[in-house]
Amino acid sequence: QLQLVESGGGLVQPGGSLRLSCATSGFTLDYYAIGWFRQAPGKEREGVSCISSFGSTNYADSVKGRFTITRDNDKNTVYLQMDSLEYEDTAVYYCAAQRRLFRPCVLSSSDYTYWGQGTQVTVSS
Repeated sequence: QLQLVESGGGLVQPGGSLRLSCATSGFTLDYYAIGWFRQAPGKEREGVSCISSFGSTNYADSVKGRFTITRDNDKNTVYLQMDSLEYEDTAVYYCAAQRRLFRPCVLSSSDYTYWGQGTQVTVSS
């Protein structure tokens, strides 16, 4: 059974950092692209970052230079390091998986089949 479980969310002050983890099981992570998405209250879900099966990355303009996505296939985990957090980063963050070999990842939620339950990130002073 394919599963994705996010963790690492919490409350942080503006300018602070958090590292989100997406622990996967039930499939071979090497063959999958993983995306991070977020949804703030009253807003549509938006793509934040993704990493392809071969390690190429993609970022939304709003997080470029502040967020870093990495993957550890041996640990079946994908990470999202979030630095210089802003109020606007407050949202529920989801990771998602899509089998996608040898192609760049995309930040469109409709391209992903498997989703985690989400983790809350709140940026507040």
